Amino acid sequence: MLGTRTLVAGVGAGVVAASVALVAAGQTAAAAPGKVRAEPIVVAHRGASAYRPEHTLAAYELAIRQGADYIEPDLVPTKDGVLVARHENALGGTTDVADRPEFAALRKTKTIDGFTTTDWFTEDFTFAQLRTLRAKERIPATRPANQAFDGQERIPTFDEVVRLAKKHGVGVYPETKHPTYFASIGLPFEKPLLKTLKDHGLTKRNSKVFIQSFEPGILQRLDRQTDVRLVLLLNGSGQPYDFTVSGDKRTYADLATRDGLRWTARFADGIGPATSWIIPLDAQGRTRPATTLVKDAHRAGLTVVPWTFRPENSFLPADFRAGNPDSPVFARAQGDAAGWLRLLLAQGIDGIFADDPALATAIVD
Repeated sequence: MLGTRTLVAGVGAGVVAASVALVAAGQTAAAAPGKVRAEPIVVAHRGASAYRPEHTLAAYELAIRQGADYIEPDLVPTKDGVLVARHENALGGTTDVADRPEFAALRKTKTIDGFTTTDWFTEDFTFAQLRTLRAKERIPATRPANQAFDGQERIPTFDEVVRLAKKHGVGVYPETKHPTYFASIGLPFEKPLLKTLKDHGLTKRNSKVFIQSFEPGILQRLDRQTDVRLVLLLNGSGQPYDFTVSGDKRTYADLATRDGLRWTARFADGIGPATSWIIPLDAQGRTRPATTLVKDAHRAGLTVVPWTFRPENSFLPADFRAGNPDSPVFARAQGDAAGWLRLLLAQGIDGIFADDPALATAIVD
C-alpha cells in the first residue's frame, strides 16, 4: 500500500453544459437510484441537506431518490465507540439535546482542534443515550422549510448508512472528523471504520467507498491498512490540525501546490478542495479566473471533487446571486446555482459535493 496510489476513474474529461430546468424541491431527478457515472459524480453532502435535516436517514434516502452517486456521512464516535453520522461531535445545533433535562449535566466546555466550545459532545454519550435524541435543522434561518422535519429522525450509525447505500446500489463517502482529537481520548477511528466496511464486504479498491479527512495523518495510516480509496480534504485556509500538533509548518495552501499534490498522491487517490482553490473570489465575493489546481492534481494522479455546491444566495459567489439584496429573504433565495456549478464543471472536476443532489445531478447530466 505504500507509495503512489493508482487512479481508478479517468480524469479531465470534458463536460457538456446543457441547459436544464431547475428541479423542484423534493422531486426526484431523472437519474435512477443507484445510477453511477464514470465522472463527474454527485456526492450528497450530509444527504439531501437542502431539503431535510442533515445526516439523517431521511436525508440520505431523499438524496438517493434524487440521483446521488454517493452519500456522505461525517463520522464521530460515541463514548462506547459507536460511529455515528454528525457533522461535528457538538450536538447542540443539530439535535434536541438542549431541551432534554436528563442530559443537562453533560454540557461541557472543551477545546477541540484549537477552538473552545461549550456544548454537548458525542463522546460523552453512550450510544443508547445518543439514540434517544432527535435531529433538527442546523440552519433554520436559511432553510426554514426543513424545520417541518425536526424531531422525526434519530442519529444514524455508520452501519445504518452503509446498509442504506448498499440497498440502493450507491456509494458511501465517509469523513473522519477530528481524528487527532479522538485518538487523544482513546477513540481512534481506524478499527471501527474498517470493521464496518469489512462487515459489508467493502474492502476492495473497486468498492464504492472513498474515505476522506482534513488530516493527512489518518489517511497515511489507513493507506497501510486498506485498499479503499482515500481523499485529502483541503480547507480554504489554515493547516491540518495534525500538522499543528506535530510542528509541521505546511499549510493547506502548501498542499495545493504541485509539490504538495505530488506528496499527497503517495498515500491518497484524490483531493476534496474548497471551491475557492479552483475558482478564487475577490474581496467583494465575485469570481476570479480559475487556478490550475484541477490540472495540477490530475497530473499528480489525483481526482478532484470540491465542496460544497449549495443553491442559496448566501452560499454563492456574488456574481451568481439573484434577486433584490434588500429583500429580507435574499440570503435564502436561490441564485444562479446552475451557472455556478457549470463554471466548476468546466474546469474538469471529477465530481461535486452537493446539498441539492437533484439540481446537481440535473446539471451534470
